[in-house]
Amino acid sequence: MTSVYDENGKNIPCTVIEAGPCVVTQVRNEEVDGYNAYQIAFDDISEKHATKGTTGHFAKAKSAPKRKVVEFRDWEGEQAVGDTVGVDILEEGEFVDVVGTSKGKGFQGVVKRHGFAGVGDATHGQHNRLRAPGSIGACSTPARVFKGTRMAGRMGGQRVKMINLQVVKVLADKNVVLVKGAVPGTKGSYVIIEK
Repeated sequence: MTSVYDENGKNIPCTVIEAGPCVVTQVRNEEVDGYNAYQIAFDDISEKHATKGTTGHFAKAKSAPKRKVVEFRDWEGEQAVGDTVGVDILEEGEFVDVVGTSKGKGFQGVVKRHGFAGVGDATHGQHNRLRAPGSIGACSTPARVFKGTRMAGRMGGQRVKMINLQVVKVLADKNVVLVKGAVPGTKGSYVIIEK
């Protein structure tokens, strides 16, 4: 993340996203595929690291193999296979949604994962119960733990969509867009920008 100043001198925290150039690798239509969509790809990889199927798929678009391929069903405008899509389709001030995979936190207890308070005070015979979940079910009826009970487990590493993030600045010459606020994922991870 970084920050920029607006025309009023206010400091705006924002995230820098490299968003292009992306190549249209396939155009899906109703007659052949059953739905309309555009498939675009980003981030070149060398030919030796690509499979033959991938190399052939990108050869149709006259492009080098790419690392990330995404389909967009709701696309404004007409694109052909091999066209390049850049950050110039975004405008400063408009709002976008950013989809990514959140940071993985590993196996966590209920205090960190769900915000439980634990047993609380360590007096009155409590021993090693400060961060324990407490009771998890009823007695002999229903004699089981209900599905969805909040317990310890793996946290993070899920698909997250941040909605209504404002585009602060578009740097078309560098293929970079600055978005107000934070986006999911670690540094260098892939995200999808939806208009």
